[in-house]
Amino acid sequence: MTNKERFLEIFHTHVRREGADRLLEYLTSPASDFFTAPASTRFHLASEGGLLEHSLNVYDCLRSYLQSERVKNEFGLSYSEETIAIVALFHDLCKVNVYKVGSRNVKDEHGVWQRVPTYEFKDELPYGHGEKSVYILSGYMKLLREEAFAIRYHMGFSNEDDPRNVGATFEAFPLALALSIADTEATYLIEGERARTQREKRGEKKGF
Repeated sequence: MTNKERFLEIFHTHVRREGADRLLEYLTSPASDFFTAPASTRFHLASEGGLLEHSLNVYDCLRSYLQSERVKNEFGLSYSEETIAIVALFHDLCKVNVYKVGSRNVKDEHGVWQRVPTYEFKDELPYGHGEKSVYILSGYMKLLREEAFAIRYHMGFSNEDDPRNVGATFEAFPLALALSIADTEATYLIEGERARTQREKRGEKKGF
């Protein structure tokens, strides 16, 4: 199953809210590059399809976190499958149509400059990060308040915002903290350089 097929399966299974059909129509149209966009310019998953892969990784991390016995029993966190799918799959909707293919010069292993393809960031709707995702989503479906706050503050204390607002949000809306944890786990432990290095080492041990 491809990432796109898996995304569509999750979407059709769990996202039944009014307006979901219009959102999917937009995402699959030529007006959106959601399924082919990278997740960043040069960092995690800076490659075609990276945004889709990252969204699925965050979905898996969020479900795993919320299904843990400690989180369920000690913290009492419980959310519908629809809410989990919406906040995880669309927390980075702000990244649609902002990465343009470009190039840059880098030295190869022999010290010779080479022109290599890269992505450049050009946002024609500069409405922030999490807040832009909320803005776009709200144009298609009505978000629950906790969903909106979770998406808005999924970057945690790295948000360009008063840190008191982040702390207050995490305390009032635990889903925001859970999504921030899932996003961080996906970015640094699954997709980051450290994760790639560890996978390569495991592959060498297995003789791949």
